[in-house]
Amino acid sequence: MFKEKILKKAEEIKEELISIRRDIHAHPEIGLQEKRTSALVAEKLKKLGIEVKTNVGITGVVGLLKGKYPGKTILLRADMDCLEMTELNNIEYKSKYPGLMHACGHDAHTTWLLGAAMILSEFKDELHGNVKFLFQPAEESQGGANRMINEGVLENPKVNAAIGAHVWPIVESGKIGIKYGSMMAAPDKFTLTIYGKGGHGAEPHNCIDPISIGCQVYMSLQTIVSRKINPIKPAVISITMFNAGSAHNVIPDRVEMVGTVRTLTNELREKIPKMMESIIKGITEANGGSYEFEYIPYYPPVINNDEITDVVKHAGEEILGKDNVVELKNPTMGGEDFSYFQQKVPGTFFVVGTYNEDKKITKPLHSPYFNIDEDILSKASAVLAECALLYLNK
Repeated sequence: MFKEKILKKAEEIKEELISIRRDIHAHPEIGLQEKRTSALVAEKLKKLGIEVKTNVGITGVVGLLKGKYPGKTILLRADMDCLEMTELNNIEYKSKYPGLMHACGHDAHTTWLLGAAMILSEFKDELHGNVKFLFQPAEESQGGANRMINEGVLENPKVNAAIGAHVWPIVESGKIGIKYGSMMAAPDKFTLTIYGKGGHGAEPHNCIDPISIGCQVYMSLQTIVSRKINPIKPAVISITMFNAGSAHNVIPDRVEMVGTVRTLTNELREKIPKMMESIIKGITEANGGSYEFEYIPYYPPVINNDEITDVVKHAGEEILGKDNVVELKNPTMGGEDFSYFQQKVPGTFFVVGTYNEDKKITKPLHSPYFNIDEDILSKASAVLAECALLYLNK
């Protein structure tokens, strides 16, 4: 219904969006320090006549576009923070800050949401309901989504649905990817300290060797995934740090282990810590040791709502064409704190392809050489705008 007008506006703002993205890319900011980015976002929204709230969840920004007619409210979300890594790209808009880089595409996310605001501001008199444009800090590390929710971003007016999107370097540029149901995992963390009795390496019989206990625990924890969980329900238990000892001839008195657990359902997420502690307790006590186990829940799994996913599918087909909307076959075990919004309101998270071999845009997320095909910016803006119009005006 609004396709031609959306596409026309998207084409008009294409170069402006590229300029905005390059500016943000050159000035990356880590979580809860996105002051320059937030100021840029607020300024752009205000120029569009959109109501703006700043310093939400420390550095977050929320814009509210009120339609002419009453109706529901949809939230469109982008994250703004960068990663702590050094960029190795040789480009004119390379990061100006050593040790900081937009290697996860949040500069693109911020830009295409601004683009959606530019487009939708042209439809104010035709809009039934409201659009909240949410620019979130600290997705990478500190759960900025939850901070903003706790400060009331889902109220006044009450949000009825939420949509977010992420650049995706394994999907071809010009396409979007959708996924029904579980899409991304809960990226939880655990720490384990095993206590034994240290002593001389030549007298193991007078010691309680925590390294031996730790090795048994390490191997046995893998049987949770291989033997205690339905094999068609993916899960990951990875021990990524194993620290012990200080000399070649000394048995230490403790072992420290750190790792991550990835699950795609809330049910499995609740079960695994109990399974882990049962194994840890049994092995440790059987060997005369003791332990401290801490399980630290991070973001919940991203589980997409079918109805809102349908909205994205239809919007993508309308704006990009049916052949350019792909249904992702498998979830990813990476995490995303957009899931906090999904715990409160129906929502979906989709991906925007950026793989372009001709332009040598092929590097994975979190690579020091990561970059995007900038043609996706205006296209993603158009898809998000169509999503809002489809949802509110149906």
